[in-house]
Amino acid sequence: MRNRQSWDFDKYQYQPENAYEAAERKVKRLKGFYTHLVIYLCVNIIIVFINFDDLAPGESYFKMENFYTAFFWGIGLLINGLSVFGNLYFFGRDWEERKMKEFMEKETIEKDSWK
Repeated sequence: MRNRQSWDFDKYQYQPENAYEAAERKVKRLKGFYTHLVIYLCVNIIIVFINFDDLAPGESYFKMENFYTAFFWGIGLLINGLSVFGNLYFFGRDWEERKMKEFMEKETIEKDSWK
């Protein structure tokens, strides 16, 4: 059985045989973002039509309650886009690897301190 402290995540990250898998993951993330965007646009267009249909004569469309869904869902869409297209520092793939290394190093230090 392999010792946890001996794992080296860097040697697994950029091997040529993993290049296809990395590209496949990236394409799935892009596809997921574009699907999220299309659903966001479709649902919000439907909401706009429903809200226009429910307006009383002379009533303005520009009320806060007409924009809650688009605003809060838009924040989620923005975070999704940043994680796919940008280097989102929090909760990205690199963050996961850094945290795993940090916990493993902490475990090693604690284990060594008991000897």
